Amino acid sequence: MTPNLLVLGGTSEASELARELAARGLTATLSYAGRVARPRRQPLPCRVGGFGGADGLAAYLRDRRVTHVIDATHPFAAQISRNAVIASAEAGVPLLGLTRPPWRPQEGDDWLEVPDIPAAVAALAGPARRVMLAVGRQPLAAFAEQPQHHYLLRLVDEPERPPPLPDHSLVISRGPFSVPEDTDLLRRHRISLLVAKNAGGSGAVAKLTAARALALRVILVARPPLPARREVESVAAVCAWLDHEASAGTAAERGV
Repeated sequence: MTPNLLVLGGTSEASELARELAARGLTATLSYAGRVARPRRQPLPCRVGGFGGADGLAAYLRDRRVTHVIDATHPFAAQISRNAVIASAEAGVPLLGLTRPPWRPQEGDDWLEVPDIPAAVAALAGPARRVMLAVGRQPLAAFAEQPQHHYLLRLVDEPERPPPLPDHSLVISRGPFSVPEDTDLLRRHRISLLVAKNAGGSGAVAKLTAARALALRVILVARPPLPARREVESVAAVCAWLDHEASAGTAAERGV
């Protein structure tokens, strides 16, 4: 059977994988959730938007005769990842997660690791501080429960409406960012506390390196739990999996 891949994307790893699949001449579609207004140009056909839950995704896999699914979404895009596990099992399509290794504390880090956004909000109780929120735009409203702080927000796109935080600064910029850039940003805005998600990987780690150099406290939100699935941590490992799947399929067709 000719491979027909669906890549659930939105990350730099998904873009790297798209380039590799295109170079190999494989048939594949890259899917975006639609949360970024200006997605990067890709060498593969793209679709934008949801599938309508796990059932909708399963129907898409069957209707489009998808042979393999690679979930290369953000580690905090838990709902689509959960839906992918359910839908792939329902449609009988192999699934592989391409997941960044999480960040681990290093010498000099001052981290408070919390399980979720509500716990991060609770950890901000106390006197007013200057806080950088590196958590994306979706959870911002939760931090209105701690209105005493000045919040620095860095977003990829201009929000449709002002964030619901009474005292904040907004920076619109697309990463990846360098350590000097993030060090300068934290200094210019006189940030004393950083709140971030444990996204992992190298593309967004500069802010943690900068916080370490500036001896800043970091509240780090843990990744949401996901159902059991097969995972790898590199594009090369995805390609090795696809090669193995192809050879196994060829052997099965030959009755080996």
